[in-house]
Amino acid sequence: MARLATQGIQPGLAAVLVGENPASQIYVKSKIAACEELGMASWLHAPPAGVSTASLLRLVQDLNEEDNVDGILVQLPLPAQVDSKRVLEAVDPAKDVDGFHPVSMGRLLTNRPGLVACTPAGCMELLRRSGVALEGANAVVLGRSDIVGKPMALLLMHANATVTICHSKTRDLPEVVRRGLDSARRGGDRRGNE
Repeated sequence: MARLATQGIQPGLAAVLVGENPASQIYVKSKIAACEELGMASWLHAPPAGVSTASLLRLVQDLNEEDNVDGILVQLPLPAQVDSKRVLEAVDPAKDVDGFHPVSMGRLLTNRPGLVACTPAGCMELLRRSGVALEGANAVVLGRSDIVGKPMALLLMHANATVTICHSKTRDLPEVVRRGLDSARRGGDRRGNE
């Protein structure tokens, strides 16, 4: 940020928050506060809960075309009447700070640099800072969502872990999770800590 400031550049984030979901409001407000703390510009767009897909698509297109907007965050979940996939696909991949666009997901799938969903990226950072040895480990991911489970599994695979993805149809879930925990404990023993 300091380097950009010397060049007269102030990055900007546009957040789109639809409806009155308290958890979403807290999350988006924390992102806006972080922007302010870092010296970034930020804009909060808060369409009403009854917004249409067409209206959100127009908003996203306007944000794509706005030169001051470097990143776009469309807060999920969107209301049931909105086609979330269409809205997320409308975000310019270069401005997709959440890493939800199919281009962003494709870059992750092929282990190319790009923006990655923040929760899986944060989990990988926690594992790294905790000294967890992932190479060769049996990792278990609970859930197969496009925004957490799948990206998490891909990041773990790129770290050379053997990954099992569990979901609502997984047979004997407790045993599958236990095997992952046992692998983590064995890895911890080899490092001299758990």
